[in-house]
Amino acid sequence: MAKVTFKTDICKGCGLCVEACPKHILGISQTKINKKGHYPAEMLEPDACIGCASCAMMCPDCVITVER
Repeated sequence: MAKVTFKTDICKGCGLCVEACPKHILGISQTKINKKGHYPAEMLEPDACIGCASCAMMCPDCVITVER
């Protein structure tokens, strides 16, 4: 199982990672707001992650780290 971490304090919530995820297990938070005033991306179903790192490759701010 892969471990995905987000630097939520710098995420701008652009949604590119959400669109890139082949399993559709990422989403933009509806409740958390970071220091910059954005709703950051978050993992909705961590156990379903296949560790493909598509989300990390699409992130323009290098917010996502995927460990296998």
